[in-house]
This record gives sequence, C-alpha cells and structure tokens, in this order.
Amino acid sequence: MRTPVQDYLREVTDSLVGIHDGEVADYIPALATADPDVLALALTTITGRTYSVGDADREFSLQSISKPFAYAVALLDHGFEAVDRVVGVEPSGEAFDELSLEKGSHRPRNPMINAGALAVHSLLDPDNGGRVERLLDVFSALAGRPLRVDAEVHVSEMATADRNLALAHMLRSYGLVTADVHDVVDGYVQQCAVMVTARDVAVMGATLAGGGVQPVTGERVLPARVARQTLSVMLAAGMYNGAGSWITGVGIPAKSGVSGGLLGALPGQAGVCVFSPRLDAHGSSVRGVLAFQRLSSDLGLHLMDAERLGETVLRERREDGDEVVYALQGVVEFTGAEHLLHELAQEEGWTCVVLDLTHVDRVTRVGRRMVLEGLRRLRLDGRRVAVVDAGRVLPDADPGDGEVVEDRAQL
Repeated sequence: MRTPVQDYLREVTDSLVGIHDGEVADYIPALATADPDVLALALTTITGRTYSVGDADREFSLQSISKPFAYAVALLDHGFEAVDRVVGVEPSGEAFDELSLEKGSHRPRNPMINAGALAVHSLLDPDNGGRVERLLDVFSALAGRPLRVDAEVHVSEMATADRNLALAHMLRSYGLVTADVHDVVDGYVQQCAVMVTARDVAVMGATLAGGGVQPVTGERVLPARVARQTLSVMLAAGMYNGAGSWITGVGIPAKSGVSGGLLGALPGQAGVCVFSPRLDAHGSSVRGVLAFQRLSSDLGLHLMDAERLGETVLRERREDGDEVVYALQGVVEFTGAEHLLHELAQEEGWTCVVLDLTHVDRVTRVGRRMVLEGLRRLRLDGRRVAVVDAGRVLPDADPGDGEVVEDRAQL
C-alpha cells in the first residue's frame, strides 16, 4: 500500500501552485535571481521517516533559518548563563533587521532578530577551526550529511551587509560583542549562506522536535534542554513581528528565511520545511505560510490543540484470583501516571497489584517517579506488587523502600 501521507502533501503543494503573491528578496543580488515558482515541501517524523514533494532536493541558503541552530550551538558550547548575558528571549514585535535592544542591559531582545543572531555568533569559539567550521560541524550532524557554505551567496551578502555591520558596531559599543566586528559579520553571513534542501531542513527540525536526537542516525546532537530552549524561542520570536498571529493561527515553533525557506518543528512529532522564494511583508515565504496554516488545521498540529492523554495509558484492567492487573500502553507521562495513581487509589481488597508494561513504549522521568511512588505506597499498605517489564521501560523498579519489586517475565 502506498502511504496517503505523500499524496496529502502533494495535494497541499498542488493547491499552492497558482499563488503568485509576494516578491523574491531582491536586495541581496544572489537571491534576486531565484526562480520564484520553485515549490518544495518535506516532512520528517521523529522516527526518521521523510516524505517530500516538489523540488525537495533543490539547494537554497539557510539565511535566518540558521539562527535557531546557531543559538543551540552557543547554548551547547557556552551554557545558558553565558548566552543569556548577551541576548534575551522576549519577542521584539519588530522587523528582523531593527536594532531592538532591552533597556538597561542593551541586550538584543532575542536571538532570532539580526542583532541577536550577531551577538550569538560572536560567542562562538573562533579557535579550533573557527566559528563557521564549528557551525558546519553541528549543522551537518543535524542534517545527517555534510553541508557547505556557498561562496557566491556569501560574497553577495557581504556586499550589502552595511546594516548588519552597523548593528554589530552598536553591540560592540555596549560591550556585548567583543570580537572584531568585521569577522563577526563575515562569519554570520557565511552562516546564512550554508546550503541545504527542504529535506535537510525537515530533518534538522525533526532533531529539535525529537529532543536533540537526529532521527535518521540516532545520534544525540543536542541535549534535550537545549532543544527545548531553542523551540521555545522559535515559538515566541521566530516569525518576528508576525509572531503573535503565527502562534494563534498556526501554533508551531517556526523560523523563516529570506531565501524562501520556512522551518517548523512540532515537539514530539515532526520537522517540516516549505521552500518557495516569494516573500510577504514580514520576509516569510507566502506559500510557506499558507502551507503551514493548512497543515496545522488539517493535521491538528497546533500546540494548543489539547488532547485528553491521561486515560489512554490504561489499556486494560483485569482480575485474576487475588491479583488485579493493570496493563498500560503508549507513553507514560504526567497525565497518564496521574490517571493510573487515581485508579490504584480506588482499589481495595486485592492482596497483589500487577503492572503489565508489555505495551508501553516509554516512561518519562516524571512518569517513572510517580509510578514508583505509587508502588511504594501500595507496599506501605501491605500489598504485594509485581511488574511485568520484559522491555525494561521502567528500569530499576525500586520504589525506595529498600525491597525489590517482584519482576515477572510474563503473566
């Protein structure tokens, strides 16, 4: 059977072919000659399956899509406190190239605007190969293949980099950039000139969505906390002065780029990229925005579309002699663990409670703590407790009372 996912993505792009609103980024010579009718859509799940339609293997420069990934590298290399000293996390409500600084600290309001991205780039270690080489190493690991800087795009953008140079000089006057201004801007422009495809960006987004684990190679490229921080800032500020309408209308952490790429990363689910060079007034792909609006609506991808997850963790409750068996399924997180504990609290008259985890995919850190505390309290009430966990999704099932929980291979 051919999966309908591919057909659905094709239907989305087909509906956009007749949209010709917007203009290419003609203020950058290398982007002014882009084919305005190119259209690509790629989606990668956190399990590593990629679906793509259109010109998904055509290369384009990352431009501002590079910003969240560079921010992640800075957090990875220097830690949260060091990065927080030079750039904030608040939405600016202004265009990407405005000098939007906080009062008092003079920090750029977030790392998604140019001023913030320059401050972030300046943090990267120039030694051990250089800032750009460090970014290329991580960007390539995120994409799962070697990436490169396009020399033509780099030279073209440097010829029109006066505003970025002015922003960097202003940041240096406040002590937020201490490195040579020209080196910082040149490196930042190279960062923006890294060449990718829509498939690459979808995979990079899926790595963020999967908590920093590259979905194809299985490599942990970023710590989970760094991935979470990056996604949070993308949601708050990735779409610049259109962030509010994006959050309410689409509800997916996203980042646009003036070459026509638009990245989305939905936590726990997938990375998405649309590439179409015609831009709206905010500098975002016109077709890309329309595609994301439809994906969000059709597939229920809005972060605020809350689902009732707690009850679904309980697959079955059955009674067997003096035992009551709770068979769980899926992912046991806070709401699922809370539902289980509520059900266990109602049980009376059973001398043994059995948890069957055969169909559980994963137990989160919080879920594990809650389940083990529930087991401990059952033991304190004088019950026997057994766990069926051949897959070891609940390792070291010790509820903390100094005794070992009975571990059954099967029921």
